Amino acid sequence: MAGATLPNRRTRIRGNHRETRHRILSTSARPSALAPFRIRNYRFQWPSDLLTSWAFEIETLVLGWYILVETGSVLLLTVLASLQFVGTLVAPVFGMIGDRIGHRDLLVVMRLVYTVLASTIMVLALTGHLAPLNVMIIVTIMGLIRSSDLGLRSALLADIMPAELLIGAISLSRTTQDSARIAGALTGAGLFAVLGIGLVYAAVACLYLVAAILMFCLTRPERSVATTDLPANSRAVSKLLDELKEGIVYAWNGPGMGAALCVAFLANLTAFPFTGGLLPYIAREIFQTDQTGLGYLSASFAVGSLIGSITLSLVGGLRIARLLIGATLAWYTLLLVFVEIRTMPVAMACLVLAGIAQSMSMISAAVILMRTASAHLRGRVMGVRMMVIYGLPLGLLAAGSLIDIIGYSATGSLYAVAGFIAMLAIAIHWRADLWPLHAPANAR
Repeated sequence: MAGATLPNRRTRIRGNHRETRHRILSTSARPSALAPFRIRNYRFQWPSDLLTSWAFEIETLVLGWYILVETGSVLLLTVLASLQFVGTLVAPVFGMIGDRIGHRDLLVVMRLVYTVLASTIMVLALTGHLAPLNVMIIVTIMGLIRSSDLGLRSALLADIMPAELLIGAISLSRTTQDSARIAGALTGAGLFAVLGIGLVYAAVACLYLVAAILMFCLTRPERSVATTDLPANSRAVSKLLDELKEGIVYAWNGPGMGAALCVAFLANLTAFPFTGGLLPYIAREIFQTDQTGLGYLSASFAVGSLIGSITLSLVGGLRIARLLIGATLAWYTLLLVFVEIRTMPVAMACLVLAGIAQSMSMISAAVILMRTASAHLRGRVMGVRMMVIYGLPLGLLAAGSLIDIIGYSATGSLYAVAGFIAMLAIAIHWRADLWPLHAPANAR
């Protein structure tokens, strides 16, 4: 009997060993969603990015409502929103500068500049000298550098994060932005209604200052390009332009990268205007609500984005390029529905779903770019990625004019249908890079 039971025990032991080994391998193959926080630098970058994004969202909501109430013009509202992205054309230059002096150092400087500009609005508001023209000028200055912030964050993330944790970290970064947007929409609207713009901007300036300090606490990562490589004479400009051209050509010709850039430009041109810059107009004129209602609408889209980013951080093995196609098409379908809705609760539910689709679409595009970009060109690639955001001010300005001519619903439907058709064209043109399971963009 004893001899009969021994093999069974051994079999059980071997089986337990195999099971344990399988669990270990599974764990190593699929890191925890919070695994990026094991990296010291990320524990400083994450709260810094969170506070910066929080301040961004408060500013977007508060200034949009201020301009709409003070001027009553949807066109000036879209001009304001467009000015926030005026720097998208120079974003690749900031990417190159970041590649040379260090992404961390450049982000510290930028967030200190945000602090100074926010403090200026605070002083003007508290002294009674704030006017729409002042706001436009300050927003223009901020827009020159703010457009590069997200791209530099991504480049820094790639500098400090091991390759196996990069996708999870990118998803967490989107979660950060979406959480900040929810907080910014709700707190910004509430504080604006109770305290006024001056005290709100005192809080915004503090958020930027703390973000700069946290970013400074990062250990400076090794740079792939030495600062000594930058010429100190007139050839510097020519060299920078050559490198910019190199970055654009490289990004456009990479496997799936051209498609990702086109989708990002398309989304900014035709989708984001109706879930971002135009929301103050939609809240006030379409749903007849106040700052609080605007906060609910903005937060609804952000909640959906948060759900999407959390889902992607938890689910592994996705075919990212295929997800890019499906999520973008779903986003335009939901936008077509949203512009016909006239009931706040239904509109909020639609925005939640649109936020989920948007998050999955934009994370997919970012992952494709980050996976395929070489380390020494990553800053330039993300700079090009931020440059395509120039589609947003173009889309906003066109929408502002079209709404005055053909109305809100017709403009929204035109944007949604045009975006849907264009997305199908992108999917067909780059089908060899986006659809096959063996394509680099679909690598698991």
